[in-house]
Amino acid sequence: MPEIINVHQAKTHLSRLLDQAHAGEEIVLSKAGKPYARLMPLSKPPAKRRLGRLKGELDPAFFDPLPQAELDAWEGK
Repeated sequence: MPEIINVHQAKTHLSRLLDQAHAGEEIVLSKAGKPYARLMPLSKPPAKRRLGRLKGELDPAFFDPLPQAELDAWEGK
């Protein structure tokens, strides 16, 4: 269950709350006793793509044109 903090407390302890969120905790900010917003960590950026990682691992036939029957099947014919 996420920690629920009122807005006044959040203003006073924002730096600590940011550290908690960065560490993976989810904090719900409330206003007048009702949930109002959520403070949570950002998702990690995607990993860098490495070019040429499959070099030499694909059969050259992989790049041959598809037969007409299979192309038709992909197009719903």
